[in-house]
Amino acid sequence: MKVVSLSNPVKSDWLADQGFRLDPAPYLSGALEAKKLLERLPNTVTLESVTLPGSSGIFNGPKFSRIYSDDPEHTVPFLGSTDMLEADFSYLPKLSRKVADKFPYLEIQPGMTLISCSGTIGRMAYVRPDMAGIWSSQHVMKVAPDAKKIPSGYLYSFLRSKFGVPMIASSAYGAIIQHIEPHHIAGLPVPRFDAELEGRIHRLVERSARLRQKYQAGLVGATKDFFDSNGLPELNDVRWHQQERDLGFEIPVVGSTSLRALNFTPRAQRLIGKLGSVPGKPLGEICDGGSLRTGARFKRIDADPSHGVRLIGQRQAFWVRPEGRWISEAQAPADIRPENETIMIAAHGTLGENEVYSRSILVTGAWLKHAFSQDFVRLRSGDPEIPGAYLFAFFRSEAAFRILRSLSVGGKQQEYHSRLLRELPIPRADDRVRARISATVRYAYQCRDRADVLEDKALALLTTAIEEAAG
Repeated sequence: MKVVSLSNPVKSDWLADQGFRLDPAPYLSGALEAKKLLERLPNTVTLESVTLPGSSGIFNGPKFSRIYSDDPEHTVPFLGSTDMLEADFSYLPKLSRKVADKFPYLEIQPGMTLISCSGTIGRMAYVRPDMAGIWSSQHVMKVAPDAKKIPSGYLYSFLRSKFGVPMIASSAYGAIIQHIEPHHIAGLPVPRFDAELEGRIHRLVERSARLRQKYQAGLVGATKDFFDSNGLPELNDVRWHQQERDLGFEIPVVGSTSLRALNFTPRAQRLIGKLGSVPGKPLGEICDGGSLRTGARFKRIDADPSHGVRLIGQRQAFWVRPEGRWISEAQAPADIRPENETIMIAAHGTLGENEVYSRSILVTGAWLKHAFSQDFVRLRSGDPEIPGAYLFAFFRSEAAFRILRSLSVGGKQQEYHSRLLRELPIPRADDRVRARISATVRYAYQCRDRADVLEDKALALLTTAIEEAAG
């Protein structure tokens, strides 16, 4: 029998290059290959030489005690290493401004590249203009380019490329929870090309950022239009935690539907009452002929990406770019691929404030190619006059989030009471308003899809340029 060695030879000079590290990460992650390839390029510079000087160029921040609130007048949005992957920043936790003012340098600025530097290393986000005013945690590395030396969009494209990510990730240290610090990536080699190419890549990233900004503004505007047009402007600003707590209330009549106090909380009932005070229809009636149920449970059969479909779970469904596993579609139920404009509501989870349980996404455009786990309510309108895009403007709101949570049943893992969900009143604006809101939501998702295309185009241009220059 022939014995084949699966070991990779490691040269002594490689050990020296990596500071004599003996763990396998620097040698098996592709980082060393990327570094050796970049050494063949005619012009590379270090990362720290093209960022702002000193500690304002590459930094993360100290540990500090966090105090949260929901009062917009005394808080700032706060971004963690997972939050920065979100497609919609409407749900970020709010950090007390008194705490934030002690760390003004943690406010992110447009053009920065954000890198997760604790836990899962190397996830990235580009700071677009509407993200100014958001603070970030110590688990997010900030890379602030010097605009006089390098275009910010070009630097972001390199850092998130197949050359940049392995080198960043290979710098991690720690046994259980991995970390990187600014000095670990300060010497990262950054390839330089002519101004025309770098400018072209930068402009693609900037256009992508502006489209993501339009996506965010479009969804927020559609939700505001929904409540304003239905005569419920007060539901644009629920201020849930500033209302009197649900303690010591009484229910005069309790039927057989539910005996759980959470299903009758006064704050949620007031919201439901306001929705029912204007013309509309119950959700169950709207979904007759469509869908209002969770997906079928099934066994996952892993498959190669060329022969499978990406399966999206609850957490990743809310990211700009999903990172699901690839499974065989032939061995899964048909409902893993929702129809166009199906609203997917996270249907299993706990009641933590920052959990995705009861949050919603709209499946349309490029996301129709993905599959989704059973942990979503598939909400699809059966009424052609009430499209999914119109309904989504409501279901993405804070009011809908709080109402859905009040419909929960279960122990540790919550899910929705099917009868109470069907009875939820949905305001129905006139035909012209429904069409306008639907068009706003659809355009927002078109902007999001186009943003992905432009970002991928920038990355492809950079990759081709590096590979051609390296020979």
